[in-house]
Amino acid sequence: MTPSIGVNEAALADYLARELDLKGGMTVTPISGGQSNPTFFVTSGDRSLVLRKQPEGRLQKGAHAVDREFRVLSALTNTDVPVPRPLTYCDDPSVLGTPFYVMERIDGRVFHDASLPDLSPAERRGVYLSMAKAMAKLHAVRPENIGLSDYGSPGNYFERQVSRWGRQWRESALTGMPEIDQLERWLFDNMPDDDGAVSIAHGDFRLGNLIFDRDSTRVAGILDWELSTLGHPLADLGFCCMAWRTTPAEYGGIRDLDMAGLGIPTRTEFVDEYYRHATPTAPLEPFHEAFALFRFAVIFVGIAERSKQGNAVGDRAAELEHLAPAFARRGLEITG
Repeated sequence: MTPSIGVNEAALADYLARELDLKGGMTVTPISGGQSNPTFFVTSGDRSLVLRKQPEGRLQKGAHAVDREFRVLSALTNTDVPVPRPLTYCDDPSVLGTPFYVMERIDGRVFHDASLPDLSPAERRGVYLSMAKAMAKLHAVRPENIGLSDYGSPGNYFERQVSRWGRQWRESALTGMPEIDQLERWLFDNMPDDDGAVSIAHGDFRLGNLIFDRDSTRVAGILDWELSTLGHPLADLGFCCMAWRTTPAEYGGIRDLDMAGLGIPTRTEFVDEYYRHATPTAPLEPFHEAFALFRFAVIFVGIAERSKQGNAVGDRAAELEHLAPAFARRGLEITG
């Protein structure tokens, strides 16, 4: 085991030699910044790969399901949805201690600052509009056509999701966040009727989970499928709109920035671009955005809990607890 990265490099090298015929020297480098499944760059000869594994320690039921990530990536490989090509999945704990998978590394750019400070106004606009197009492209794929008809439970998506995340919040050991309780009650009281729309919902569709071409604003790959399932397309769209609802201090939103000067589309322009490329979909309502903020608030609760247990991923995990009530308050703003 290499303590600095938490991966048994010798065991990994043996496994990749058997499964992918990788030979020669290998380097493993952790990728920082994420809060979910530990991720590493793996280089061997002229091969550049990415490894994602479950974290160590006690995990919530259904969380960090890298097997589901591998499955959805495999299913989408032969569609026009841009994803990295998955190569191998391993659930043998004797290799790295927890399940993991390996995929091809896409050469491109990842933007973690939503203000895109190093780009021109035209490029910033192109990046955001490309994000809307890529999301519409994902939602246009019919799950049953690529072997994902059982990837989740179709129907009553929002009712089930509000119940799920509400239950996760109530099972948390953290307290003193009445905003989350209040937002949960509003969501139950304002639940939209199920319109039957079903798509592959990414679950964390945002700028930092996309790779863009080196020389253009085209989306080259959609990453981090940990929360993906069969769901409603407006769940992803509402989630992506959180950037316009939150400030830079609130996990890197763009609220209060000079968007016209920066060239960043308004929230309305972004939503309109999605609908220009989407299959027929109901209008985005306040409920969808409020639900996204509620869900992310509960996710921040989980990150804070893992930090207290000592098995959180990311150096800033302990600092994120305050974002749980902050995101719930932003959700309540939308409810009026």
